[in-house]
Amino acid sequence: MTENTIEKYLDNNNINIEKLINDYSGYIYVIVKNITKETLSNEDIEEIISDVFVVCWNNRFKINKNKLIKSYLAGITKNLIKLKYRKSNFNLNIDDFENSLINKFDINEIYENYEKNKMIELALEKMKKEDKEIFLLYYYNSRSIKEISEILNISISKVKTKLFRIRKKLKSELIKGGYDNGK
Repeated sequence: MTENTIEKYLDNNNINIEKLINDYSGYIYVIVKNITKETLSNEDIEEIISDVFVVCWNNRFKINKNKLIKSYLAGITKNLIKLKYRKSNFNLNIDDFENSLINKFDINEIYENYEKNKMIELALEKMKKEDKEIFLLYYYNSRSIKEISEILNISISKVKTKLFRIRKKLKSELIKGGYDNGK
């Protein structure tokens, strides 16, 4: 069976959100549970699932109807999870995990990812406004290089060059912070 495109959920060029919710709520739930590994409450998970459909609704006129629905929803879900962790001022205290099934390796991995994200955020704050916009549009909003070029009214090659330089700067910052290429 081939994966469905967004076009299947369009009625008169408007997204049929009810059908989308019925068909993909479970799929999104599984993504959230697999990524967060029991670190979010059921309320937080439900909030993320609801937010995925709100994002779909708010972007209904911008969605590429030929895009695969599962990859589109997975992308939105992953971005919302990242946003949730960034906003939550994630404070790891071993007592919080006392009753969970997360092993020590998972806690260390979560904490390390949190630290890396903090370093990236600090590096982004030091960047020029345009560089920061390009990075956020590409990595957090899943925009294509062409879309970024159009949004910021700059050439495609300039977007590519800036992304290359931004990645290089961020890599350097991570290495300075103690994260080598293997991590």
